[in-house]
Amino acid sequence: MTPWYIALKPFGPADGEAWTDYVAWSGLTQLEELVSLDGLCERLLPDVEPDHWGHIVEEDFTLDVFTDLAFLEAKIAGLGPRNLLAVYRNPPPDPPAPSDRFDFLGYDVVDAMGAVSALSNCGGFELAFSNAELNRFGLIDRRERAVEIQAALRRRYPGEHHADCHVWAIFRARD
Repeated sequence: MTPWYIALKPFGPADGEAWTDYVAWSGLTQLEELVSLDGLCERLLPDVEPDHWGHIVEEDFTLDVFTDLAFLEAKIAGLGPRNLLAVYRNPPPDPPAPSDRFDFLGYDVVDAMGAVSALSNCGGFELAFSNAELNRFGLIDRRERAVEIQAALRRRYPGEHHADCHVWAIFRARD
C-alpha cells in the first residue's frame, strides 16, 4: 500500500479566538491540536495548478492529495507552519509509516466528499461514538474502532450525508 500526502495549516491554540470558539462549540476539550482532513485544517495548496497533474491523486474529491512527496515538499517550501501528512484511505490493519520521519497520530472518519470529519466537525454522532473517544488530535487511536464508527454512522444515520465516510490513517512528518 502506497501512502498519499497532503499539506495543511495547523489548527490549534495559536489560532486564538477561532480555536477557542471551535473547542467551545465542539466540546472537544481534550484536543491539543486538530489534525484532520476536515476543512477546518486549511489546505496549503487549495488550488490545482497545471504542474500538479501527474503528482496528485486524480479521483473525485482528492485533487489536493499528492502521490509524490518530494514534489509536494518542493511546492510548500517556505509557506510557513504546516502539517505534512501521509495518509491511507480505508487502510488495512496497521498501515506502515512511509519512513521513520512520520509519526502515527490516529484515524479520521471523513465524509466521502473529503471535506468534513464526522469525528470533529459534525457536533457529534452519539449513536456511533462518544467525543471522549477522540485523542488529543481529534482522531481515533485504533483502526478497528474507526471502522466500527464508519459502519455505525452508515447504519444509524442513513439520511445524513456526512455519515457516508472513509476511514483515513494519518501520519505526520517531523520537520
